Amino acid sequence: MSADLARLTSWHADWSGLRVVVLGLSMTGFSVADTLAELGADVLVVTEDAAEEYARLVPVIGARLWQGPLDTIPEELTAHRPDVVVASPGFPPHHPVVAWAREAGVDVWGDIELAWRVRDKVLRADGSPADWVLITGTNGKTTTTQLTATMLVAGGLRAAPCGNIGVPVLDAVRDPAGFDVLVIEVSSHQLWYLGLQDSDDRVSPYASVCLNLAADHLEWHGSFDAYRDAKAVVYQLTRVACVYNKSDVATREMVEEAEVIEGCRAIGFDLGVPGPSDLGVVDGILVDRAFLEERRTNALELTTVAELADAGLAAPHVVANILAAAALARSLDVPPAAIRDALRGFRLDPHRIEVVGVADGVTWIDDSKATNPHAAASSLQAYPGAVWVLGGLLKGVDIDDLVAARGPGVKAAIVIGVERSTIVAAFARHAPAVPLFEVDHAQTEDVMTEVVALASDVAQDGDVVLLAPAAASFDQFASYSDRGRRFADAVNARMGKDAGDDNNRPSGPVGSG
Repeated sequence: MSADLARLTSWHADWSGLRVVVLGLSMTGFSVADTLAELGADVLVVTEDAAEEYARLVPVIGARLWQGPLDTIPEELTAHRPDVVVASPGFPPHHPVVAWAREAGVDVWGDIELAWRVRDKVLRADGSPADWVLITGTNGKTTTTQLTATMLVAGGLRAAPCGNIGVPVLDAVRDPAGFDVLVIEVSSHQLWYLGLQDSDDRVSPYASVCLNLAADHLEWHGSFDAYRDAKAVVYQLTRVACVYNKSDVATREMVEEAEVIEGCRAIGFDLGVPGPSDLGVVDGILVDRAFLEERRTNALELTTVAELADAGLAAPHVVANILAAAALARSLDVPPAAIRDALRGFRLDPHRIEVVGVADGVTWIDDSKATNPHAAASSLQAYPGAVWVLGGLLKGVDIDDLVAARGPGVKAAIVIGVERSTIVAAFARHAPAVPLFEVDHAQTEDVMTEVVALASDVAQDGDVVLLAPAAASFDQFASYSDRGRRFADAVNARMGKDAGDDNNRPSGPVGSG
């Protein structure tokens, strides 16, 4: 690292004249460009494409924009002679610009590194910046981030969920209101960039968690080992609590291998009876045996599975998310009563095991957010024997293990998407007796209509039809939410309802990944 970059560890440092290339102009990329321009850096934004609103604002904030193909290095980029490249999370390690920068000895940051360096823009009453809580995992990140922030607020802290959840962390850092805690969802992509850090002032979260680990985003990382190593960065230099999933040995091993601050504790969670320093479930009661003096002999009650069921939060993987969030909140001294109060009012986002309709005894559930096999397995665990709707873009992930484990137990399978043949072959190998249907419509608007028609012919009184695709949506839909909405619209149309009438939908979902 150059001496110039080594001194840039505060909002109040002199950033003027620093030459920066911001790679990508999505929500995150714009937050990076806006921050650096405000700091006085010389900013060139380089992107293949951008929304018109962002492109229009780049010169307004005092930066410059280059837009075009990035399969080769633009002359404008090299002429800028950047001191640092700040890449948006979507750009993989093998992207030509990222590879060029690393080979040329130009420092490469992600938005998380920049945010950490300028985290002292707005300080707490005691003169310190907000504490950071980092949350990652293959599945459950967003729900756990929302849960944690909700619990912290119920405990009287000013907390903001941000990061990969949709609010760039730099926007939270620069919020003039200020916060006590930033609860940051970090993707494996962001963590990979964070792993490049060689600053003396590296990110050091108050608490951190990797919820689970299963194959995902292998096309970005190149291998499962690389994906795992990126996720493990979340625990580095944690100061107070490394929270891990006792049911997922990989997360425990990450904690064991992590370089943490002396005195940091390992806190386990799962759905079983907890040991000392764990959170778990005893006779239907969620309990904390980690954050109390008498933890070897006593436990603190947080809530009950029955209460969670009333709030639509009792699916097993949701309970696990709640325990992880509670561990993070308890590490910040949030009382058990505040956690219980927070859960009573908490509702999950759409498309996470959301009931979209019930008719003739058949329950239709949208878990379009289950975009990988691990998430789909959790859905099928919550609803065994369902009519399973799956398929899409597999992102380089092998579907065989999921079909072998869960396929034989479903009533029928309806396969959509461009990689149908891979899924059909997996069923032929592992669940040949399961009735299997393919929907090969190329037109997006026809796909879910045909899915719902086929499912209606198969499902009977007491059955569940479960959209848990185990795949990304971008082959046929704009997003997982678009996929889920079209499924719900088709269900409502089949039931003779006005798809736009929100009164036809249940008051709340019943689970989340």
